Amino acid sequence: MPSPSPNTRSWASSSADETERLGAAVAAALAAGDVVHVSGELGVGKTVFVRGACRALGVTGPVTSPTYTVGNLYRTAAVPVAHLDLYRSAGVTIEEAADLEPYFDGTICFVEWPGAGAGLLPEPRLVASMRVGEGDARLIELRSHDTELLNTIGDPLV
Repeated sequence: MPSPSPNTRSWASSSADETERLGAAVAAALAAGDVVHVSGELGVGKTVFVRGACRALGVTGPVTSPTYTVGNLYRTAAVPVAHLDLYRSAGVTIEEAADLEPYFDGTICFVEWPGAGAGLLPEPRLVASMRVGEGDARLIELRSHDTELLNTIGDPLV
């Protein structure tokens, strides 16, 4: 599917495996300190995308949505990986944002439902927006001000 601008790339994923492969391709382009916002409705595959990225970054244990714990921090041989889920938050307060700081300190951090932290979370290097397409397809759009980052992400779905 064509991308509407050089700051956007889009894919149609037809399976959880393809969504994980796209997450892995994104992970290969990231470095410590990078933040990725992952948005989309319930059940669209946000955690599947993050799981693919985490596996590519060296996470070997279970990767599940931290909906009730807010965050998971995974230690890997290379760089720590953080996974936040702000679904249950009506809006992150300044105090709560301070509690989340360790998840951003020297990690690659994925934030599901980032809207709850608007204005208080670190700016993302990449935004992944997901929605349901025809049938079971998932339409995944990646946006970044860093066009070089987008250009380094291969096409894992070919």
